[in-house]
Amino acid sequence: MNYYFEFVNPVSTLRITENGQAITSVYFTINHPLPPPDAEANETPLIKETCRQLSEYFAGKRTVFDVPLETNGTDFQRRVWRALCTIPYSETRSYGQIASIINCPEGARAVGMANNRNPISIIIPCHRVIGANGSLTGYAAGVAIKEKLLQIERGR
Repeated sequence: MNYYFEFVNPVSTLRITENGQAITSVYFTINHPLPPPDAEANETPLIKETCRQLSEYFAGKRTVFDVPLETNGTDFQRRVWRALCTIPYSETRSYGQIASIINCPEGARAVGMANNRNPISIIIPCHRVIGANGSLTGYAAGVAIKEKLLQIERGR
């Protein structure tokens, strides 16, 4: 059985979904307004722990997450998402840098598309990927939210 819970936080509302073993999604409700049709509303122990860790993150007290994750995507997407998890807290990388990390040096646009499909926002830190010129380009939940997340990480 899949379960979800809507977690209100200082940045926006997140919908956290789990499958009984791992977190399967953390979406901003502004761009995913409907809960998954195969999930039941329930703040399970795993979801509570995820909310606790996210609360610590929003308070500037957590830099690494420690909850089990399960992603559903193509092999390429999963390679990108694993690479995103190597970006240290409060640092950023460009789409091109991520493409190089996964040995796809001409794949910056494909990295952007995989970034956009990231099912586990914040925990898989797609907000840490920026344009080659340092600009805050694209974010599924909006550039303003991306900027807020980076400000939290920079202690502002």
